[in-house]
Amino acid sequence: YCVQYRETDFNFVSRLMEQQGIYYYFTHKDGKHTAVLCDSPSAHEPYPGYAQLPFVSGERALRIERERITEWGFSWEVQPGAYAIDDFDFKKPSVELLQQTRHKRDYAEAEHEIYDYPGEYDSKGEGEAYVRIRLEELQSQVQIMQGAGNARGIATGCVFELEEQPREDQNRKYLITASRLDFVLAAHEAGGGEGASFRSSFDCIASDLPFRTQRTTRKPLVQGLQTAIVVGPAGDEIYTDEYGRVKVHFHWDRHGKDDENASCWIRVSHPWAGKNFGMVAMPRIGQEVVVEFLEGDPDRPLITGRVYNAEQMPPWELPANKTQTGVLTRSSLGGSGANANAIRFEDKKGSEQLWIHAEKNQDIEVENDETHWVGHDRMKTIDNDETTHVKHDRTETVDNNETITIHGQRTETVDKDETITIHQNRSERVDIDEKISIGANRSEDVGVNESITIGSDRSVTVGANETKTVALQRTHTVGVNETIAIGAAQEVAIGAFQSVNVGAN
Repeated sequence: YCVQYRETDFNFVSRLMEQQGIYYYFTHKDGKHTAVLCDSPSAHEPYPGYAQLPFVSGERALRIERERITEWGFSWEVQPGAYAIDDFDFKKPSVELLQQTRHKRDYAEAEHEIYDYPGEYDSKGEGEAYVRIRLEELQSQVQIMQGAGNARGIATGCVFELEEQPREDQNRKYLITASRLDFVLAAHEAGGGEGASFRSSFDCIASDLPFRTQRTTRKPLVQGLQTAIVVGPAGDEIYTDEYGRVKVHFHWDRHGKDDENASCWIRVSHPWAGKNFGMVAMPRIGQEVVVEFLEGDPDRPLITGRVYNAEQMPPWELPANKTQTGVLTRSSLGGSGANANAIRFEDKKGSEQLWIHAEKNQDIEVENDETHWVGHDRMKTIDNDETTHVKHDRTETVDNNETITIHGQRTETVDKDETITIHQNRSERVDIDEKISIGANRSEDVGVNESITIGSDRSVTVGANETKTVALQRTHTVGVNETIAIGAAQEVAIGAFQSVNVGAN
């Protein structure tokens, strides 16, 4: 991602070329001037006819008419002989991106190193190129030669070979890095005027040493925070990638459109971000976000917050609901203000409330114990079915009364024993029929009296024997007729008197 921010076109291009180790010079012809971009010593050629230039000084220079170099000098500058840069790539956070390089020099301070961060790269290959360029930038300033003469072929960007210099180590090939031409025209006056003259002066370095322009063009810094609007493709409400990044349109960008091409993918800060855990709340298209820039670099934006505006207002009216805190989402795609999940805290004194709303389903998972305590009443309404599955024991205690009303049918199944204990009275009412089916024995124990009242007929069928034992007296009253049919013999044993009274024939 690379942006031109608060800088001229020339500044923008210059700093990028300086970063990449690209430099330029101009060639001049009649009616045509050409800028030549270079990044290697092999890109330079001699000016035609000036591949070699002799050094001629003193009185000898006055007697020789050929083009020559008459002045020569050089200067040394102590520069670090090592460079190191580093950076961080969030896509490969464990990868070490540190890059180092060293250039062996003979002077005493050559072992010093410059270390810089960030190096503005996210791959080792790119880092290797940058650290090499940065060191070459320093090393190209270690020894600079200065010369002057009357050679007209002295031109920036050209190379030449110096000859006849008294110091033999100076007779070598050089790259001209700066040049100046001085002309003096003959005066149109009679006598006493100075004649025409020409002088060329220049700076140069050894031609086998890579030249790099110093990084003097400042990169603009973003002074403080900015806000921007989240953007994306038409028809989308949420536009993100696998890292949860979004794209934005900056308020100062007058050429970009409000679409997915407005910016690079920008990382979003969250309150908590761990390895497959943390918090996620994606900024949505149209929302206003707060953008910071790492070290003020406009090429490295980071979203650190969100703000409301007149078109994106808070979910609860303010200042009327200033005591409310919470989260209210919006269903997507196409959700309206009525389609949302929400958690809201009301902190108004005396009206405190925790309100939870699920737009559709709510799933709660508790991997161990769960405890609920309600200090007063609890009301639960289910508009459709409810299923409760307790995989082990269940205990329910009601300290006072319990009322259960079932408007339809009820089926209760107990796979094993059932015990019901009622410490006082029990009243059971069945408005129509009751059927009790017992697959084996039944024992009924009444501690005192039992009274059975049947409003109409009663039929008792015993499939085998029946034994009745009355410990004291028994009274058997039939209001009208009684018929006893015995299929075989009957035996009656009376331990005392028997009296039979027949009221008719």
